[in-house]
Amino acid sequence: MSWDLGVDHNDMTIAEKLGQVSWSLVLLIIVVASIGFAMLYSAANGSFDPWASRQMVRFAAGLGMMMVVALVDIRIWMRLAYPLYALSLVLLIGVELVGQIGMGAQRWIDLGFIQLQPSELMKVCLVLALARYFHGASLEDTGRILFLLPPLLLVLAPVALVLMQPNLGTSLMLLMVTGAIFFLVGVRLWKFALVIGSGLAAIPVVWQFMHDYQRNRVRTFLNPEEDPLGTGYHIMQSKIALGSGGMFGKGFLMGSQSHLNFLPEKQTDFIFTMLGEEFGLTGSLGFLGLYCLLLVYGLVIGLRCRHQFGRLVALGLTFNLFLYLFINCAMNMGLIPVVGIPLPLISYGGTATLTVMIGFGLLMSVHIHRDVRLSRRGLTDF
Repeated sequence: MSWDLGVDHNDMTIAEKLGQVSWSLVLLIIVVASIGFAMLYSAANGSFDPWASRQMVRFAAGLGMMMVVALVDIRIWMRLAYPLYALSLVLLIGVELVGQIGMGAQRWIDLGFIQLQPSELMKVCLVLALARYFHGASLEDTGRILFLLPPLLLVLAPVALVLMQPNLGTSLMLLMVTGAIFFLVGVRLWKFALVIGSGLAAIPVVWQFMHDYQRNRVRTFLNPEEDPLGTGYHIMQSKIALGSGGMFGKGFLMGSQSHLNFLPEKQTDFIFTMLGEEFGLTGSLGFLGLYCLLLVYGLVIGLRCRHQFGRLVALGLTFNLFLYLFINCAMNMGLIPVVGIPLPLISYGGTATLTVMIGFGLLMSVHIHRDVRLSRRGLTDF
């Protein structure tokens, strides 16, 4: 990484900004995405259609969007934080009114050229809005309950709308990202303990309001062998495929569980399982190592940023990426109940891919503008 501090970051030309781009991070993103293309090619039994070719086009578009987002001044993103959050909230409301239903859930808006999933956009916009709110906040501010009420409302509104779709996995991600940002700004641990304790106490009530398929997922997680051909089929086949991969895997295009169509949703939710079957434990660990390197880049960028807004954006988006990785992989291994969380840059999907690339763009914008001076409360220089 290049951390040259000799450039006036308050007034850079496009050429100077391009010089500040972490090209090694761009290369790493391309490498990880290329692994995804290969796995989608394998999922289609050695064909670029229907998944790999479309994913490559979406990634190319996302790469362009990432660079545009990266070059935009961080102060502009700070100014747009609340409007972008409001737009995402309106889109979530639109899902309830005119959303498309797929696989038993109403989560998408059909724009013709893409099936937009607003809940994915909200993951990024919520981080921006919370970072804007907490920019310049002191420990004294975060110690006051009234000061924390607005950001709580910022998260509870989209969480309620996402739960109505229903989409429990994404709603939990929104809550966990918010919790991480609250922790970063210095909210007292006893408040976290109080919220967690209240949540645990509310489990019996929440259980009564859960959909039947959500209850079945919990039961299947606790005992997948109870119904191996029904609710437990997904996780049982995933475990079989992962185990059959052994140390070095069966080889590219040679996975029996996936290519004989025993493994469900192999191009989306369970693509990590297919990778494990074909490349084994060694290949899986190598892939996770590359992904962890992406997380390290995000942490370093956040910690090197001189302003609170950029730090919270970078660290919040990095934690969001970690949640994607952890939840998807843990789900594939049967460590948590099955939820519809994709593996970014690997799983097939339009909105998720573009949203993750926008997130990387914001991460790079923080890196490029890490020394821009922001006032404690506003958008002007010191």
